[in-house]
Amino acid sequence: MKKLFAMLLSLAMVLSLAACGGTTTEETTTDDTTTEETGDAGAASDIEVAVVLKTLSSEYWGYVKAGCDAAAADLGISVNVVGPGAESDIEGQVSMIEQQIGAGCDAIVCAPNDASAAGAALQAAIDQGIPVLAVDTNVGIDGQTCFVGTSNVDAAYEGAKWAIEQVGADAKAVIIYGQEGDNTSNMRREGYQKACDEAGVEVLDALSGQNTTDGATKTMEDMLNAHPGEIKMVFCHNDDTAIGAMNACKNAGVTDVTIVGFDGNESAVDLILAGELIKATVAQQPYEMGYQVVEAAVKAINGETVEETINAPVEVVTAENGQAYLDNLASMKG
Repeated sequence: MKKLFAMLLSLAMVLSLAACGGTTTEETTTDDTTTEETGDAGAASDIEVAVVLKTLSSEYWGYVKAGCDAAAADLGISVNVVGPGAESDIEGQVSMIEQQIGAGCDAIVCAPNDASAAGAALQAAIDQGIPVLAVDTNVGIDGQTCFVGTSNVDAAYEGAKWAIEQVGADAKAVIIYGQEGDNTSNMRREGYQKACDEAGVEVLDALSGQNTTDGATKTMEDMLNAHPGEIKMVFCHNDDTAIGAMNACKNAGVTDVTIVGFDGNESAVDLILAGELIKATVAQQPYEMGYQVVEAAVKAINGETVEETINAPVEVVTAENGQAYLDNLASMKG
């Protein structure tokens, strides 16, 4: 539709100049897109959806991107998926949001690194009547069309509940959460804490691992030094964090600990199946979330009704179901 509008605008300018006796320059453009004047967003091939993820430098967000790309292919639309180099790069993500809106898009999807900062940038899209959708992590801005994601509180609760059932309620735990102030991190921490409180499990400490393997390694080292011989369960913000906690435990010679990750990354499941200290990961469905949010964006563009919240299921992946889970991931890669 944007291309059609631009062509009509150019034609109007040419006719205006001709009527005034001005000189015109004829431009030739090639456009394989066909649109019909239906009053909606036009032909599917003319729809452009921008997707700004937290980062593209992790396995998990790669699956979200794969889902977005698959939906684009199936629906015959254009989807541009971008993301900063790290989830801690809040300013970089905000700049990407602004660039995508400025470049022109029919809808924009965001997984915010900071909901407040991203929301301020996305307000420009809402002001222009462009649908704004959130995936994985809710932006929560007024005027947002839809959120596609998992209840992080419930998902983390299930992961901690599984570990407590395996280890016992008399065991003590620690929590390694994500970026300070990040809403997803807060909710996962809440879910872990809820399960511990209900079972009477003492949480010795809760510290940030900065969403990185190296950051979590240092955090786990500090926890092991502060609570020698006491930690039996480690509840982690994501699988990269879980790997960092595992590295710290192995370096310290700690073997009697159960580590729970989050995201269901292939790398973590491989470690689970190999019998490493990571015993479970709470698997979201990132591919499905990517696919569903693009579907919802197209519906919004075409003026169709879209649910405000689309819940994605979770699964606690362990040694028992890990291989079946990996087989399913392999099928997503084609």
